[in-house]
Order: sequence, then structure tokens, then C-alpha cells
Amino acid sequence: MDKHQNDSRQAGESRQAVKMINIDSEDAGQRVDNYLVRILKGVPKTRVYRIIRKGEVRVNKKRVTADYRLQDGDLLRVPPVRISEKAPMATPGAVIIQKLEDAILYEDKSLIIINKPAGIAVHGGSGISYGVIETLRNIRPQDRSLELVHRLDRDTSGCLMIAKKRSMLRYLHVQLKEDKISKIYNALVLGRWPSRKVLVNAPLLKNTLRSGERMVTVDIEGKRSKTLYQVLERFSCANEAVTLVEASPVSGRTHQIRVHCLHAGYPILGDDKYTPDEDNRRFREFGLKRLFLHAAKLKLVLPDGQSLTIDAPLPEDLEEVLETIRN
Repeated sequence: MDKHQNDSRQAGESRQAVKMINIDSEDAGQRVDNYLVRILKGVPKTRVYRIIRKGEVRVNKKRVTADYRLQDGDLLRVPPVRISEKAPMATPGAVIIQKLEDAILYEDKSLIIINKPAGIAVHGGSGISYGVIETLRNIRPQDRSLELVHRLDRDTSGCLMIAKKRSMLRYLHVQLKEDKISKIYNALVLGRWPSRKVLVNAPLLKNTLRSGERMVTVDIEGKRSKTLYQVLERFSCANEAVTLVEASPVSGRTHQIRVHCLHAGYPILGDDKYTPDEDNRRFREFGLKRLFLHAAKLKLVLPDGQSLTIDAPLPEDLEEVLETIRN
């Protein structure tokens, strides 16, 4: 390769120097490959695994494998790597910034809980430059470890937890895995949900269509999934019965409440993925323009033993739908 070709290949790239990183308690517990992917922005994963295999990544002067978990006090050597210099990303708009700042329900030194507005994705991707987490990282550069604790669908509003420290993220993930965090949703479903129906227990299987769209179905080969239900209010409008229910997922599967409602025979109104179009169209005259699913409450115990209950008020657009139906 001549000099001109070499210069052309390196255009748009910069070379870092060797880095020696002291791992603290906040970063301890992470796999070394995941940690490197996070700090080496712009470096392909294949290159990260290559430098690990070649022994260029060292922990306490020793070679490690990709699944090595970093420990508090480790000294990590990161070799020089070429990082593609991408065009600067668009910054989040003032509207989304203000919405998220106004949506904070709770904050301490380790945790933020927001009442996520509908229509805002929790993270970027698939043509979305900025979601909740990217926006918070942009406006809070001093919080270097902001991470989503869990996710909500883009059209679902309500309680969303963001960890400000790795230790809190690890703690809450364990709590979620052990079903020690109560997440309560409000959903408006088509039909008269019977009071005796308090549990839907059906395994869920996640599929990806050719278009890239994710669809979830009830399938015996799927993961065990349970959702508890309670009737909050029943309505009769346009000669049809609808029910406002409280849904508490015991497990945390993708689209769990939406698919369990459909499986029970009471699809959530406004759901353009699982509810028939003709059902959604009939309720647009009541002002329903999006999925009627809201993460209304969180109950958890903080690491210091303090019990925490957070309520997220039903958004104005959904309240107006209920008032229109009541009237």
C-alpha cells in the first residue's frame, strides 16, 4: 500500500495513546468486553474482541479473556486503537429537554425516576438520534454512568428508572430478576374484563419479522410469563363495553401486558401492533390517538432499606379520553 492509499484509509480516523485505567467500585462487575465497547466509542466490536484475543488488553499486567469481570482496584491497559471520527450527532431539541426535566418524579444521588412522555423512545436507534437516555446524558455530562434500568415502549408513558451509578444499576437488576420491584400499569381494554380474571399465565415468544419489526406471541416454546390484573372501572360507550384495568407484570417480557391482554380476549385500545385496526378506529372519536398503556406506579426498596413508592399521574391525553367516554 503506497503512502497516498494509507493516508486515504486513515482519513477520518484518529489514533489514541495507551490508556491505563483504574477500575473503581462503580465499574466493577462488568465484563471487560462490555466495558471496552462502552468506553471505545466508534470502535467496532470485532476490533474490541481482536485486541482482547491478541493480548493487547491487560488487567494487572496479565492477559484476560473477553468474559473476565473487572474487579475494584484492577489496573486496565487499553492499547492504542483507531477510532472513526463520525460527524457530530444532532443535539436533542429544547422541547424534549424541557419535557424530560419536567417529568422527573424522584431523584437522589444514585437514581432518577421520570414520568416518561408517550412518543419518546427510551433510547436512540432505527432512525432516532436521541431518546431518553441520550438526552439525559447530553444535559447531565457530570453523571458519567447514566444507564436505563429497564425499558418502556415508545408509545407507553409512565414510570421509568435511570441509574446514575453502576452500583445502583446492578442492585436494581437483581431486584427485578428476583421480582422484588412492583410495576403497576393502567390499560384501557376492549370488552368487559371479568372481576374473577386476576391472572394471565401464558409463555411468550419473541419473533423478529423480515421488516425488522418485533412481534411477540403466546407460544409453548416461549418464556414463562405472568401478569396480575384488577378491574378499576367499567364503561359502556357506543354500545360497547370497555374496561380500565390495573396490570402488574410478575415477569418482565417484551410487550408482555399487551400480548397477555390480547390472549385473554381484551386487547388494549390504541395498540396499532396487536389490536385490530377496526377496533382502534371506532375509539378515535373519543380522542384516543395512541396506545392506552401507562406505567402508573413503582414500588421498590432502596439499598439502604428505605421503601419507595412512586406514582405517575395519568397523562392529560388519556384522562381526556376517559372523561369523554364517561360522558
